[in-house]
Amino acid sequence: MDATSPVGALLLCRTVPDAVRPVAQLLREPLLLAPAGPGWSVLVPEGEPWQGGRRARAGEGERAEPVDRVLGGWATALAVGSTWPVLALWWDGDRAGYTLASGFRRPVGYVWLADGTPAGEDEAMRTFAERLGLDPVLDVQSIEALTRPDPDADARARLRGLVAVLTRTGLTLPAGLDANAERIEWPGWRDAVRVDLGAVESSRFGPWVR
Repeated sequence: MDATSPVGALLLCRTVPDAVRPVAQLLREPLLLAPAGPGWSVLVPEGEPWQGGRRARAGEGERAEPVDRVLGGWATALAVGSTWPVLALWWDGDRAGYTLASGFRRPVGYVWLADGTPAGEDEAMRTFAERLGLDPVLDVQSIEALTRPDPDADARARLRGLVAVLTRTGLTLPAGLDANAERIEWPGWRDAVRVDLGAVESSRFGPWVR
């Protein structure tokens, strides 16, 4: 997480890059894919659709979609039909937070204001721990601490604390996107049909399709 960037985001997938690649192509967005520790992958948007190209109408005018809405949509799209959960981490000048998507279950999320003030529901944290298979005692205690007031922790410090808990599951965020990262791009409609079928066959619906 780049502390110098006013707006940013990344997607953490609880699986290996080979499983993420065909599904990520279906987003039709320029992304960088890299391994992030045993059983984890990270997707980083190359563009910033929440600041420019993609816009949503608001009354008579238009505004760029907020980063949490864009990333939440991507996480849900990646997770639907997959056997692995997707965690979107995002931050802007006012807030920071996460959205966890897993299959067809309703996504859960949590938000902190810029100064670190919790602005979410504690139940979301417990659901977060359950769906990621975290330790019900030690890990839950650690993430519940992120929902309590802490004058020394701003929003991004809260996100770093969340990532620190996930390192116990093997997550290791790369220091930078180096030679281990690959660019994910929309393959074109003919290849997309094959990619789509491949993604479905590798999902929980694969046995039915085959």
